[in-house]
Amino acid sequence: MDKVTAEKLYDAFYMKVFSYVMTLAGDQNDAMEITQETFFRAITTDKEFRGESDSFTWLCAIAKNIFIDEKRRQSKMGEATLEEKADSKSLEKSLMDSETSIRIHRILHEMEDPYKEVFQLRIFGELSFQQIGSIFGKTETWARVTYHRARLKLKERMDEK
Repeated sequence: MDKVTAEKLYDAFYMKVFSYVMTLAGDQNDAMEITQETFFRAITTDKEFRGESDSFTWLCAIAKNIFIDEKRRQSKMGEATLEEKADSKSLEKSLMDSETSIRIHRILHEMEDPYKEVFQLRIFGELSFQQIGSIFGKTETWARVTYHRARLKLKERMDEK
């Protein structure tokens, strides 16, 4: 990839990829490292972007793979996983937030995938339904329906508690 193309890719998608990685990692430092590694791999890889998907989708796939690899590496080394770090950060944040916010985060934490991830990508990652669908290899309609169901599950569980 030439320098101009790499700079355009970085400028156009850095914040979007970072937001996506934040939904996965839950920790700003980990998200920054994974995002940087994502762009490094995208720019320096021998494999060319084939154009079969959106550039953002391609970058998110790379980021998700890096996140999974990092999570595996840390669990093998006995270190705190990225999820444990995210839980400790969310605990600190929860202590400062209102009671409603705490309840919402607890319910989200217990929610099953893909509802949890789709909801987080939409709300915290601020991704479009089309982008969410492409990340999962599904349609925009699938992403809309899954998000709607996640909202209903969240509302039901909020009403129960």
